[in-house]
Amino acid sequence: MKQKTYFPAGFPRGKVAYFVTSNIHKFQEARRVLSEYKIATAKLRVGAVEIQDDNLENIAEASVLDAVKTCGLPIFVEDAGLFIEALKGFPGPYSKYVYNTIGTKGILKLMKNIEKRSAHFQSVIAFSSPDEQPICFRGKVEGKISLQERGTSGFGYDPIFEPTEGDGRTFAEMTSNEKNGYSHRAEALRKFAEWYSSGNKRIF
Repeated sequence: MKQKTYFPAGFPRGKVAYFVTSNIHKFQEARRVLSEYKIATAKLRVGAVEIQDDNLENIAEASVLDAVKTCGLPIFVEDAGLFIEALKGFPGPYSKYVYNTIGTKGILKLMKNIEKRSAHFQSVIAFSSPDEQPICFRGKVEGKISLQERGTSGFGYDPIFEPTEGDGRTFAEMTSNEKNGYSHRAEALRKFAEWYSSGNKRIF
């Protein structure tokens, strides 16, 4: 049976996307990426549950379902994590809590004298509406943890993450447009945008 998608009367389906987030930096990145697909992005501040789980998709799905119940609109949320190989994937799904607790300086202390500094970012975009179960879109970028903080752009762990496909700069040393050429979030957003703007025909 074909899944029905709920959109309120007059909702500009495929043209406007509601992003539930309290992070202005994430919103700005999303707005830039989605504009490539002629999708306008509206920011909603809706209190949504953030469960503790080892899986980013479970966290994103729980958040989007809770937010949909509150606002009654088709919306998307995003959850991301930094996974450091030498730390067995830490901080992973707990990246936000760890960042708020010890920050980038704390991560660099944990990595002191560690030569193998491979890491990757993962992002999960979860979309849902009042009568539709969440659909997830994933993004990933490989890289490594720098030896020190570098750069003043971006947010979160950007000053200590060097993408493998880049030129040696951290995300925080790049412009927003440059970062969106590599980032995990931009990859997930582009997958979502392609699906959303094409009549919801493809699921990644």
